Amino acid sequence: MGESGRSVTITEIAREAGVSVPTVSRVVNGRGDVAAATRERVEELLRRHDYRRPQRPRTVARAGLLDLVFDDLDSPWAVEIIRGVEDVAHAAGIGTVVSAVHRRTTSARRWLGNLRTRASDGVVLVASSLAPALARELLEATVPVVVVDPTGGPVEGAPSVGATNWAGGLSATEHLVRLGHRRVAHVSGPTGMLCSRARLGGYRAGLESAGLVVDPGLVREGDFYQESGLREGTALLALPDPPTAVFAASDQIALGVYEAVRRAGLRVPEDVSVVGFDDLTLAAWASPPLTTVHQPLVQMGALAARTVLAVGAGEEPANPRVELATTLVVRDSTAPPRAG
Repeated sequence: MGESGRSVTITEIAREAGVSVPTVSRVVNGRGDVAAATRERVEELLRRHDYRRPQRPRTVARAGLLDLVFDDLDSPWAVEIIRGVEDVAHAAGIGTVVSAVHRRTTSARRWLGNLRTRASDGVVLVASSLAPALARELLEATVPVVVVDPTGGPVEGAPSVGATNWAGGLSATEHLVRLGHRRVAHVSGPTGMLCSRARLGGYRAGLESAGLVVDPGLVREGDFYQESGLREGTALLALPDPPTAVFAASDQIALGVYEAVRRAGLRVPEDVSVVGFDDLTLAAWASPPLTTVHQPLVQMGALAARTVLAVGAGEEPANPRVELATTLVVRDSTAPPRAG
């Protein structure tokens, strides 16, 4: 027990020992993949604090299940992540349990409670709004966790997989500038999300490197969905000096901008060029086909699944944070601005 009879957590033990939560978890569970000096330091702290090790049935070496958890499942990019995770799970001969916590603490707590009652080989967490307290509880459940964060930030102590969002925003903006656009707008994702801020940062850098001033009036906050693209696109096109190009932080926002352009009696790309982000399947089937930044979502899901299984097998990730490269895919939604 800790001070004042309070039970100490493995997060606190990890902080005091100067190691990661997964390392303490491996010591607690008696695994051998921890350096002797580290194990001795952690064990000494566990004894000092009278830490009570969880009584978990250990008769089954492997649960045969991988948990995949989303904030929501109503976005096409979720399907891409699922494909990548399931490819790896299938090859490993295990099943995948897909859950959605719907951005609500009660749903997340209910899912976590369910996880505690059964075995799992690991959790791939694709969630941006898991409360810090719940994130700590998840790590303390001694189940390997890897975070995929196209929409959110890392969970302390867990490896994470993402994409080069800043570089993607830069390449999208530089493409539009090279075409001759000088009034380039950006409809971002929620600015509380790290990936949104990184794409916005790339957009700003693309303009500034070309000697262009970032006009705050051309930067609008969306939510990754079509409705925000329509709303913010309509507002941008109603400006006295509207943009000739829009970089949208997702393909879905971009399609909303398409509709705003259509309702304004204009055309893509003759009047307004549009670039998206994700390269979902629907991007190639849009009219016109959408120029976009390819985010390797399937590969991100697959890497996360391989990583969480490796951690569960006792391997230490070579890098706690891995970002896969984004690439610009040029299609028919971008063109030089109309003369005059």
